[in-house]
Amino acid sequence: MLESTFTLKATDGTEVFVYEWLPEGEPRGVVQVAHGLAEHAGRYRRLAEACTARGLAVYAGDHRGHGRTAKDGPLGYFAAEHGWRAVLDDLYRLGDHITGRHPGVPRVFFGHSMGSFLTQQVLFERGGQLAGAVLSGCASGGSNPLAPVGRLVARVERARVGATKPSSLLTRMSFGDYNRAFAPNRTDFDWLSRDPAEVDRYVADERCGFEATTQLWVDLLDALPVLGAASNLARLPKDLPLYLTVGERDPLHRGLKDFHPLVAAYEGAGMRNVSVRVWPDARHEILNETNREEITGAILHWVEKEALARGR
Repeated sequence: MLESTFTLKATDGTEVFVYEWLPEGEPRGVVQVAHGLAEHAGRYRRLAEACTARGLAVYAGDHRGHGRTAKDGPLGYFAAEHGWRAVLDDLYRLGDHITGRHPGVPRVFFGHSMGSFLTQQVLFERGGQLAGAVLSGCASGGSNPLAPVGRLVARVERARVGATKPSSLLTRMSFGDYNRAFAPNRTDFDWLSRDPAEVDRYVADERCGFEATTQLWVDLLDALPVLGAASNLARLPKDLPLYLTVGERDPLHRGLKDFHPLVAAYEGAGMRNVSVRVWPDARHEILNETNREEITGAILHWVEKEALARGR
């Protein structure tokens, strides 16, 4: 595997840090990764190793407020205004770079957790440019009845502590609530994986596990209802292959209560190639689970069988 890094400058001057992982020889496909909240793109190196072994290139950028893109600003902060749109535009800029770098090579989008929500918007805005998409650790943006309350609380907390500061209340309502299902807890992040070594790696990583700012929570929670709007689902390219995959015990989807509605929304919108895989007993970060090799192999088998076959 050939690894390098570079930056892409956004229109507002933000320099987005990007990892490039290439196979030996010309790639037969490209995977573009959108990582989750409070982590960074470098954590997808193991996925890249599996991809490049199959002849696939991988590109993964650190979102604003994350990883090495956050060198000049607070962690967990997108922008003062229109932060969600700014992150989407960064993803599109990277996509255009990939297309220029590998013309004619099919591109598959991989989004995990918050990255899967970003991917849901990518699908109806730019899905026609893709050969397929994988949504990992995903859920419906509109099926949780507490989401409107969360949006209100996020605004109250932003007014109370400031847009660039974290809120312990919002952290408890999200990550703290997720971890409660695995009490007694060894760490604050037991909900991520059954593998304690992987959880410890996350805890030890200074670029992981931070509290997001109130403004990021506003940006994220405001975006969720847009993802499931009928007018946007109608824009989806109906023949685009989708692979929706989660851990059975991932607290993000509330016991699959927010996962099944996402599957139903895509099927109800007329998507003709939707594959679903729920991994028994697995938690949120399925790529870091105890059976991660099996899970990664299943994802890449789908990429080759459905997405690359279509992209040729």
